Amino acid sequence: MPSTRAAHAASSETRAAEHDRHLEAYRVRLEIRDSLDALDTEPLWKLFQADPCEDKRNYLIEKYYPLVRYNAERVYSRLPDEVDIEDLVSAGLFGLMDAIHAFDLDRGVKFETYCAQRIRGAILDELRSMDWVPRLVRHRTSKVEQARERLKMSLGRKPTEIEISNELGVDEEEVKKILRDGSAVSTTSLNRQRYQSDGNREVCEIDVLQDGSQMDPLSEIQRRDLKGLLTKGLSRAERLIVILYYYEQMTMKEIGATLDLSESRVSQMHSSILARLKAQLQHREREFEPTE
Repeated sequence: MPSTRAAHAASSETRAAEHDRHLEAYRVRLEIRDSLDALDTEPLWKLFQADPCEDKRNYLIEKYYPLVRYNAERVYSRLPDEVDIEDLVSAGLFGLMDAIHAFDLDRGVKFETYCAQRIRGAILDELRSMDWVPRLVRHRTSKVEQARERLKMSLGRKPTEIEISNELGVDEEEVKKILRDGSAVSTTSLNRQRYQSDGNREVCEIDVLQDGSQMDPLSEIQRRDLKGLLTKGLSRAERLIVILYYYEQMTMKEIGATLDLSESRVSQMHSSILARLKAQLQHREREFEPTE
């Protein structure tokens, strides 16, 4: 028992010491932040360039973070919904960090002006890495779009592909290929919210994605009932004719060879089957009307 109490006491002392170290580190960071808040822009940058420590760098990142958000939102406003703005902000933060370390106060340029280009460049680099279409294809697509806009302004209407090909001096098929290759290709998350349902429950893309491999139970029951209705009252040979002709896509001649009947006899039986089915279904048309 004494050894157990001693172990608990030692553990408590260790945790207390660790807590004190964390409090001391937090106090030091607050002191550094307070001292940096009291500085103007130029003395602040001189202090950082003289001692580029992590605390000063983090302070500058927080100070200029609104610039990252502003540039990310400007780029995002012209992008499709599949792009996540937080990805752009993350890329912009890397551009901001590079700008902080590369900034030279002696050049007489404001940091806001300098870092805006670095932030925007980092965001555009991230978009290029997300783009599956090669840059050369994007360049060709841009030329086609520019020609389309020029013709639209001069003609006062939407130009045809032949007119665009004549404007660019290329074959019409080449224009079609450029537009096809440059068409938008993107990915999306199945966990992305599709819409807000009742009860504040989020409905995701995966919840409304149709599974084409699954048979609709109602459609399957209707199909089975209709098949039973159509084949009711038919002899074995007549059912075989319906199945072989409409399901197996066999010709009258092939059906006759299978059933040991002449082609004309199969055709005659087929006409008789259709006449009887039409008579049976005439008074039941309303049953096959789609329900609203």
